[in-house]
Amino acid sequence: MKRLIMGLMAAASLSIPALAEPTKGYYTMDAMGCMLLKECTDGVERIYSSGDLRAAFPDSDWDNVDDEFDEIMMAFGQIGVDVHLADEKYFPVGHRGVYHTVSNHFYLNKTYVHRPHVLMSVVRHEGWHAAQDCMAGTIKNNMIAIIMDEEKVPQIWQDIASNTYRATPHAIPWEKEAFWAGKTGGMTLEALQSCARGKMWEDYDPTPMTEEWLIENGYIQKG
Repeated sequence: MKRLIMGLMAAASLSIPALAEPTKGYYTMDAMGCMLLKECTDGVERIYSSGDLRAAFPDSDWDNVDDEFDEIMMAFGQIGVDVHLADEKYFPVGHRGVYHTVSNHFYLNKTYVHRPHVLMSVVRHEGWHAAQDCMAGTIKNNMIAIIMDEEKVPQIWQDIASNTYRATPHAIPWEKEAFWAGKTGGMTLEALQSCARGKMWEDYDPTPMTEEWLIENGYIQKG
C-alpha cells in the first residue's frame, strides 16, 4: 500500500549533501537536489504571477495563457506551493520542471519555459503532482496519490508515460494522468482549486487503494 501511494518522483527521494554547489557538477540529479534543498540559489528566482513571466521573457506573448497561469498561481499560493524560475544547470538534460513533494517547491527550467505553450504544459503537469500530493491526505506530506482511475486516462497519455518512464515503471500510474493534465487546459486548475477548498475527496472519488490509505490514516471515515 505505502509503496503504491508514496511520491515516486526521483527528485523527491534524493539524499544529497546540502552544499552550496552540487558535488557531482551541474546538469545532474545532484544539482537538482542542491536546488531543491535550497542550498544552490544562484540563478533561482521565485515568481508570483504572469507579470514575472513578462519581465523574465519580454519577447514572448503571454496573452493566451496568462489567465490560466495566474489562476493556477493563486491556487498554489492558497495551498502553500512556491514556484521558481531556475537556470538549466540545475536540471538533468531534458528536464523542464520539477515539483518537490517534500518541500512543496516547484521549479521551472528557464531554458524551456520562455515558450508559453511549453510553460503551461510543464506548470499543469507538475501542478497535477501537487494535486496528487493533496489527494494523499494533505499537501504537507511526502506522499502522492493517484487521482483518477487508471482506465479513465486516455490511451495516448498512458502510452507516452509508459514510454517515457520505462526505466522507472513504478512511476507510470502517477505520470500518465499528469501527462494528460499537462495537455488539458483547466484540468490542473480545477484539481488545485479543489485542494485549496479542502474538497479533494468530494470532488474526486478516491481510488480503492487511496481510499484505504485515507481511512487508515484518519483523513476520511469509512463509509
